[in-house]
Amino acid sequence: MSDTITAAVAALNEKLDGSFDGMAKFDILDEGSIIIDANGARAGDDDAEVTLSADADTFRAILGGDLDPTTAFMSGKLKVDGDMGAAMRLASVIG
Repeated sequence: MSDTITAAVAALNEKLDGSFDGMAKFDILDEGSIIIDANGARAGDDDAEVTLSADADTFRAILGGDLDPTTAFMSGKLKVDGDMGAAMRLASVIG
């Protein structure tokens, strides 16, 4: 597992408190994938309701609070595939 994935999992688990009721995947280009569900975040590549894809810098900015997930999506830095409702619920938890 890459250092980027390890750091992202730790950052997400600090933000999550079991409040996300779906299953989402962050696909960090050239790094790997993270699964988020009611149990928290973990490295993995399972099927999910929604997959959010971006480069490592974009995910770092989102997790660091420097970039709003909606802004990242609207500017084309974040791609969403699947249930947009699940993506919006996740954005409200991590944003």
